[in-house]
Amino acid sequence: MCKIGKNQSPIDISKEGLTKACLQPLEVNYSADAKVFLNNGHTIKVETAGESYIVLDGRKFYLRQFHFHTPSEHTIDGKHYPMEVHFVHTDRYGNIAVVGVLFKVGKRNPALDRLIPYMPYKVGEKNYLPLKFNPVYLFPQNRDYYRYSGSLTTPPYSEGVRWVVFKTSVELSEEQLKAFETAIGVKNNRPVQPLNARRILY
Repeated sequence: MCKIGKNQSPIDISKEGLTKACLQPLEVNYSADAKVFLNNGHTIKVETAGESYIVLDGRKFYLRQFHFHTPSEHTIDGKHYPMEVHFVHTDRYGNIAVVGVLFKVGKRNPALDRLIPYMPYKVGEKNYLPLKFNPVYLFPQNRDYYRYSGSLTTPPYSEGVRWVVFKTSVELSEEQLKAFETAIGVKNNRPVQPLNARRILY
């Protein structure tokens, strides 16, 4: 699929591929169900209890985990952001929806400050979160978004993934970014893939 797929992710989001559409506001129903912070050697991710969900295309997609990429995988007009967080959801049939949040360097992020003390720096390390953490605090206040059909960005690169990428980025401090870069250990972003015949809705 990595070689033959025509709807792969990530992509560059630029005006050439945009199509104006009447996108419904994203319904987000997240709770403090983050459970485990782990390092799998490719990324660091937080697994959840599966209680949080979004509503997309009239169906519920439950949050299974969210993970971090440094630098960002998606680009905006060819520009990478220092970090991107992917919130991976599935519905009752196994269909996948991913929400992408782009981060830029600026003010210290209070939500990330709650996670960083439990950062798993070693491959295979797993830390249980003793605090109640609601992932919604990593979302921007303005939730206008881009929408397109893509794929997973790691093997097996399965297509048919509903992608939502927020237009507004979120800030984190240089020190916080360094903590995530150190824990991840490598640049773990997949290169941008051809848009082909797809359109990006906005």
